[in-house]
Amino acid sequence: MPDAPRLSSLAHGGGCGCKLDPAILRQLLAAQPAAGPFERLLVGNETSDDAAVWELDDGTCVIATTDFFTPMVDDPVDFGRIAATNAISDVYAMGGRPILALAILGMPLGKIEPAVVARILQGGAEICAEAGIPVAGGHSIDAPEPIYGLAVIGTCRREAVRRNADALAGDAVILTKALGVGVYSAAIKREALDEAGYRDFVATTTLLNRIGPELAAEPAVHALTDVTGFGILGHGLELARGAGLTLVLDADALPLLPRAAALVQDGFVTGASHRNWSAFGAEVDLPADLPDWRRHLMTDPQTSGGLLVTCAADRADAILDRIRQGGYPAAARIGRMEVGPARIRVGG
Repeated sequence: MPDAPRLSSLAHGGGCGCKLDPAILRQLLAAQPAAGPFERLLVGNETSDDAAVWELDDGTCVIATTDFFTPMVDDPVDFGRIAATNAISDVYAMGGRPILALAILGMPLGKIEPAVVARILQGGAEICAEAGIPVAGGHSIDAPEPIYGLAVIGTCRREAVRRNADALAGDAVILTKALGVGVYSAAIKREALDEAGYRDFVATTTLLNRIGPELAAEPAVHALTDVTGFGILGHGLELARGAGLTLVLDADALPLLPRAAALVQDGFVTGASHRNWSAFGAEVDLPADLPDWRRHLMTDPQTSGGLLVTCAADRADAILDRIRQGGYPAAARIGRMEVGPARIRVGG
């Protein structure tokens, strides 16, 4: 196929930046019936959580999730690896361990060679192998844009389940990966990210959040979620709403990818970042002197972002050290949960 188009040029958005506008998503979910009075459904659609959790007879829980998106990179193997890492993260964010995956594939026939599609699947399989799980099947369709992701099944014990709604007043808040993935994605789409920046991008988006079940085994860890398309403010707000508390974020403490600040100040801001702020900015209190570029990074959509962790304050330093030693050197303590309205207050 001569003059094959760049993968990212075939999609209107990329990665978790192509998620629905959060305001529209809330309207859609509000119109849906509750999951129903199923005693064994421990986590359903009531908390905007990362995955569903169903308890079996012996106290073992099944975790089920699905995640897929359009490409934010042009290398098909990297696209597959990033999409798979992102999908598996939902299981880790619930405190579980993945056991198998099913591939979700949509490709525009006639625009992409089968060999390119095979490399996307190869990348996904590589990450699944790293996570220790098989790709046990899947489904594919002819689609107008390239789409790839996984449905993932995991397990955990009932006592290990960690929702995004269970933070406690006084909890410290930790983020395990640096922010700025959406900004880097915008630069990639415009071919403005250098090789070193691209390596940083791929390294963070293909880093499995496998620390999740280890954190869930710690009684001092109360809530877990992963930071994806709604940015640190959007997913932090889900923590605040679920717990009925105020999340106080320290803007200066937020970890950033090396070139994120410079890129966003050069205008590499995604449309999803603007949509995010329009959707929930009214629930966020910002300092009057906070520069716009910092706000853009807080609404920046993260693809395969880090875990957002709340834990007892007196255990926070030890837990943070454990996370860093576990392979997440960018992890940082970024705030705290306080008694107050379900909002975010940003300081710094």
